[in-house]
Amino acid sequence: MGKDGKKRTGARKKGFWGFIDNIEGDKVVWIIVFLLIMISILAIFSSTSLLRQGGKDRMDFVSEHLVIAGIGLGIIFGLYNIKKIGIFRVLSQLGFGVSFVLLAILALHVRIPGVIEAERINGAWRTLRIAGFQLHVFEVVKVAMVLYLAWAIHGYKEKRLKYGKTPLMQRLIYMYAPILIVCVLTLLGSGSSAVFIGVILIATLLIGGMPFKEIALAGVAGLAALLMIVGVYNATDGKVFGKFERIATMNSRLGAEYDAGVRLKGVKPKSREFYRIMDEIKQPYSAKIAVHEGKFFGKNSGNSTQKYVVSNIYGDYMFSFLVEEYGLFGGIIVIFLYVSLLARGSTIARLCSNEYAKIAVGGLSVLITGQAFMHMFVNVNIGPMTGQTLPLISHGSFAFLVFCIAFGVILSISRMARKRIKAEEDAAIPIYDSSVDDIQASMDILEQIDND
Repeated sequence: MGKDGKKRTGARKKGFWGFIDNIEGDKVVWIIVFLLIMISILAIFSSTSLLRQGGKDRMDFVSEHLVIAGIGLGIIFGLYNIKKIGIFRVLSQLGFGVSFVLLAILALHVRIPGVIEAERINGAWRTLRIAGFQLHVFEVVKVAMVLYLAWAIHGYKEKRLKYGKTPLMQRLIYMYAPILIVCVLTLLGSGSSAVFIGVILIATLLIGGMPFKEIALAGVAGLAALLMIVGVYNATDGKVFGKFERIATMNSRLGAEYDAGVRLKGVKPKSREFYRIMDEIKQPYSAKIAVHEGKFFGKNSGNSTQKYVVSNIYGDYMFSFLVEEYGLFGGIIVIFLYVSLLARGSTIARLCSNEYAKIAVGGLSVLITGQAFMHMFVNVNIGPMTGQTLPLISHGSFAFLVFCIAFGVILSISRMARKRIKAEEDAAIPIYDSSVDDIQASMDILEQIDND
C-alpha cells in the first residue's frame, strides 16, 4: 500500500494493552463476555453456602466453575480464530440432524451402559450421559437449530436447496417441518423448553425475512394445538394425554399459585399439609423474598440469607440472588449487559454482507438475551417456573459451555465483519492517496471475504 496505508497497518502493538488493542472481534461483545464471566465467578463463590452440599464445600463449587470458565474461554477463543465463515455454514447444516438424533435417543429412553444413557432428572428426561459425560440435550438443540436455520434460509435465498419444487415446499421441508419435529420431541421432556425453542426459532425465521403471514399462522396454530392439548387434559381429568408426564407438569405450573398467604389459607400450622405446601413453593417464594430484601443497593457480597433456603439458588434463581446481594442497582447492570449484547448483535448483523452471518448473529443474540429475560421473569414471579439458567452467569457446566459456543460464533463473525469494513475503507481511499495496485488489492480482499 501507499505510505498512509502502511501507517494505518503498521506494526502491531506489544504488551498487554497492545494485545487488547489488537483483538479484532467486536470489543463491546468481548467486554460483555468477560464481565458476565467475572460476575459469574463472584456470584458462584458468594451464593454457595458454607454448609457442605452433596459432598462439596464452597471452594469445590468455585474451583469447578473456574475450570469450566477456563474451558469456556478456550472455546470462545478457538471459534473466534476461525477465519472462514464457510466452516460455520457447512457445520450448521448438521444442526437439525444432530438435534433430531439426540432428542430421539432421549425420547426413546435409550440406555447402553457405559456408552450412552438417557437420564431422568427432576421427573423429566432431559440429559444424556455419553461415556460418563452429562449432555443437556435441550441446550444443544437451542444453538444447533438457530445455526441450522441460518444455513437453511441462506440456502433458500441463494437457491441452493435440493428438495422442493416451489419456494413454499422448500420452506416446509427445510424450515417449518424441522421446527415442528424438534418442538414436539422437546415437549416430551420439557414443556417450557419446547415453547421457548419454538419462539426463538420463529424469531430467527423473522430475522431471515421469511413470510410474516406464514410464520404468524404457524405460531398461532402451534399455540392453539398446545392449548387444546392442555384443555383436553383438564376436561378429561388427565385421562387423555395422561401418559405424557410433561403435559401434567406444564398444566400444574400454568395454574400454580406461589403466594404463601393464598396457599396456606385455612391450613393448620405445622401440619403435614402445611409442610407439603411450603416445600412446593419454597424456591419461587424464597426468590421473591430475595428480590424484596435486596432493595436498591442490596445486602453486599456474602450477606444473602436465601441461599440457605434455596439449595441451587446459583442455578435457576441466580438473578434473584444477585438482586438480594447487589440490589436493584446490580440487577440493572446485568440487564444492561444483555440488552447491550442484543444491540451489538443487531449492529454486527447489519455490517455483515453474508446472509448466513446476519441470521446466525441475530438468532444467537436473540437466543441469549431471550433466555436471560425468561430467567429474570421467573425470578421476579412473572410467569411459571421454567428451569432456564442465566446465560454465562448461572452455575451449570454444560449450559455454560454451550453459550460459550454461541458467543464464540458471534465474535468470529464480528471479526469478519470488521475486516470487511476495513477493506471497504481501504478500497475507498482517493486515487491520489493510493496506487492502482493498492486499490485492486483491497477489492480482492473484499471479494475473498464475500466468497468465504
